[in-house]
Amino acid sequence: MHIEYRLISYSSANVWTFCFVIDKLHLQIMLCTPPEGKVRRSFVSLPALNPERVRTAKALADKAVKMHKVFYVQGPYPVIRAALRSRGWVEQRVHPPNHHAHQRHSDEGRASSNDAGDSDDDDGDLDESVIKEQDPDGLYDLMSRLVRNEMVYFYWTNRRDAINNNSLQKEQITNHFAKAGSFTTKVGLCVNLRNLHWFDSADPDTFFPRCYRLGAEDEKHAFIEDYKRTACTSFLKYIVEREQGVQGEGTSHNIRAERKLNKRRSKPVVLSKMINSALKVCHEFLESLQHNDIDINLETPQTLTKEEWAEFINSYYLVVHGGAEIENSDHFVTCCKAMLQRLVEVSPQLHIDGIHNIWIIKPGAKSRGRGIKCTRRLDQILRLVDSDPTLIKESKWVVQKYLERPLLIYGTKFDVRQWFLVTDWNPLTVWFYKKCYLRFSTQPYTLDTLDSSVHLCNNSIQKHLRPSQQRHRGIPADNMWSDDQFRTFLSSQGQEAQWQTVVVPGMKKALIHALQTTQDLMESRKNTFELYGADFMFGHDLRPWLLELNASPTMAPSTPVTARLCTAVQEDTLRVVLDWRADRTANTGDFQLIYRQVRKSYPALFRL
Repeated sequence: MHIEYRLISYSSANVWTFCFVIDKLHLQIMLCTPPEGKVRRSFVSLPALNPERVRTAKALADKAVKMHKVFYVQGPYPVIRAALRSRGWVEQRVHPPNHHAHQRHSDEGRASSNDAGDSDDDDGDLDESVIKEQDPDGLYDLMSRLVRNEMVYFYWTNRRDAINNNSLQKEQITNHFAKAGSFTTKVGLCVNLRNLHWFDSADPDTFFPRCYRLGAEDEKHAFIEDYKRTACTSFLKYIVEREQGVQGEGTSHNIRAERKLNKRRSKPVVLSKMINSALKVCHEFLESLQHNDIDINLETPQTLTKEEWAEFINSYYLVVHGGAEIENSDHFVTCCKAMLQRLVEVSPQLHIDGIHNIWIIKPGAKSRGRGIKCTRRLDQILRLVDSDPTLIKESKWVVQKYLERPLLIYGTKFDVRQWFLVTDWNPLTVWFYKKCYLRFSTQPYTLDTLDSSVHLCNNSIQKHLRPSQQRHRGIPADNMWSDDQFRTFLSSQGQEAQWQTVVVPGMKKALIHALQTTQDLMESRKNTFELYGADFMFGHDLRPWLLELNASPTMAPSTPVTARLCTAVQEDTLRVVLDWRADRTANTGDFQLIYRQVRKSYPALFRL
């Protein structure tokens, strides 16, 4: 049987839209555009459609509509499309009526830190070549047009603001919660983790490097005090490690030569005075932790005067950063060791602080490593932040203690991307993915330079750089390992057991604690879920340190490792949110339910 169909085209600068009318086996395709401006009508004779395909498309589309299986995907997510189609879902490609992604760029600049989330997904919209590759015979395209006016029951978008959740009906499913910025922005995570004691007895200093908002005056002052105190503990470490002969490890030939020159040029510092000042500050800090300072008169001057602090900090720079000559320190080692031993019992981050007092400065509204800088001088940190009054006003700059002594693989720094899924905020329901991957820097690790090629492991930065010839050949050119490769490495180091006893439990606890502190700030809508990406680094003891949490983690198959794992995590996400939701015995892939809270009920007063 032959089918005739007619194409009516209009010449216009506007976007073309297609309209289909099917009456039995007759198909009419009409290409339409708004009536403004001059139009030109033409009739084109196109090849006949296969009637069997038309019948198939209509039957499948009708079934999908009847079973509420119409979906919409924004962006190039071929895995999501294929997984939904295999379950009998049909895609609607036209923009939904509540779609307002075009407002994103104008709204992004004025979004508050509580509303905007960090996203490392730089994928754009789906292009025509991908559509043709996925649908060579045009069947899915035909079904999509048949459901163009039907309700969408599943939304997957790469931006939170692409869909207005308030306009959705309760049975519609979407992959983003509103207001996730309370923990997916650097500012939100920094602020909310301080409230962990209200939710759990855990100490955030055991898994989250201490962090401050430099735009808030009280936190800026707290950071300055922390920086100065860290300079004191770093100096005590320097004295101890100098005696042990370990503080110069990893120092390049050029840096050694520069330090020798500084030693000849600079006048010797008064070591005894520096050590006495450092010990005095550390002792006062211990007293404050033990609440022995409660009865101190508020008019009592600080441990060191402003002039004494300036002298100490400058001497610290000369000795630790510049390698200035100091007198024999052997007889000071014992008292320095004793103080450090007292401090390590109350300072969980002392062993990752190192001796250089390096901090990492992050613009709170950016992602994928953009705008991040490492520096070791207090004046440089404050000057860098003060140069942008807008960020100061909105408190979007954060400064965080840098892990100077991370676990290295073949002398190279790495971080870990770990996925987790939230399917409900009340009760809080968290799923942990059993697979993760490592991202390496292209350069060997050193503190002699603070360049991003050494210290920032984001693939969006490292993929543009050429791996150093000095980097170990055991690290692949694409800078990625799977967790299986990492576990093999741990086994070669005699640390295989720590994966299950230290690494995985530590990451799980850190994620749960971060979510606990933000739960009451989230809008908990049923039929909503969200997949997140957490970034971790490890200490020498393999303890995981949470760096940040990302909304819309990238699913780009940039390497063989991500091509495999990103495909798997997308498929398993649908297993949880669709299959397990309908059948609690369904396979959830590599997702493991790690936390399900008892449902909270709020008094009517708090629900207003």
